[in-house]
Amino acid sequence: MKTRICVAGVTGWTGSAVASAIVASEDFELAAGIARKRAGEDIGTVLGGSPLGVSVVADLATALETPFDVLIDFTAPDSVKHRVLSALAAGRHVVIGTSGLTALDYSELEAAALTRGVGIIAAGNLSITAALAKHCALIAARFLPGCEIIDYAHAEKIDAPSGTTLELAEAIGAIRPSELGLALDRIHGFPEARGARLGETQVHSVRLPGFVIAFETIFGLPHERLTIRHDAGSGAQPYVAGALLAAREVLALKGLIRGLDTLMFRDGLG
Repeated sequence: MKTRICVAGVTGWTGSAVASAIVASEDFELAAGIARKRAGEDIGTVLGGSPLGVSVVADLATALETPFDVLIDFTAPDSVKHRVLSALAAGRHVVIGTSGLTALDYSELEAAALTRGVGIIAAGNLSITAALAKHCALIAARFLPGCEIIDYAHAEKIDAPSGTTLELAEAIGAIRPSELGLALDRIHGFPEARGARLGETQVHSVRLPGFVIAFETIFGLPHERLTIRHDAGSGAQPYVAGALLAAREVLALKGLIRGLDTLMFRDGLG
């Protein structure tokens, strides 16, 4: 039996790519799609293909009238939490590809998932290569005492840092606080120029035209440094494989997994 998927943000940059891959797959069925602007239109036509006989709906409440197993959410930070809580309350598993949620938000979502006996996989970046970059950075953090993260994105990105970078900073901080050569309260001039202290790690967000999404973790030792960097191209294809991997794995999960790397390496390796 195919796994039935509802994609929130089905007409968006990433959501449409994921939805198209679901339509083309042999083990998934696109059961519903949410997007206010194209509500009432056939999803297949909206995606540029043949009609599927399934209409885009404007909200989750309407989507829940159709049976589905997993909600995949690629929407906006100001709406994702409420939508996910509603999906969990209805007993649906959830994959979150939307960034902007806080650690406190995730604690609330995890509690709701455990109460209903369903799973959430949440990742600020569902690219498999980005997950590998994060995993390698966490390995390096075990051995190297000081690092800083630079987060790059286009000028219009509304969250800073990105969900990818926030996840990474918090994960590195859980391993060890990143050492500073000079305490922030001893900085002359403008201490904020040293970046934000997130998860005990210094983070700098660059927002300029010409960037898509990138992040780099820089480790420094006397006379040497290590940089682990990931760059995304202009298309949404890198996030499709990770989203589908998460949709497969979330069905067997109760509770929350944060980070695609956590999912990929939960049985060890590194």
